[in-house]
Amino acid sequence: MKADKIILGVLGGVAVGALLGVLFAPEKGDKTRKKIMDKSNDYADELKDKLDTLLGTINKKYEKIWNEGENLIAEGKSKLNDAKHEIKNTSL
Repeated sequence: MKADKIILGVLGGVAVGALLGVLFAPEKGDKTRKKIMDKSNDYADELKDKLDTLLGTINKKYEKIWNEGENLIAEGKSKLNDAKHEIKNTSL
């Protein structure tokens, strides 16, 4: 949810900034549009970097949880086999 709010906030900021830039532009339309495009591209690059960082963090956490789960399963299997072996030895 937090990432969604960040993305919406950035996109909203870009839209408002572009609109205000057009309305209060002291320069010709071509120059103003170029500045808005450049700024939009900067924001898009920044957003992409933040998204990549977020996805990297999520991926690392997923891998950590997956590895912990595999370790727990391996530990459970080992304990089960030990218990089976102990039961067999006590039955004899």
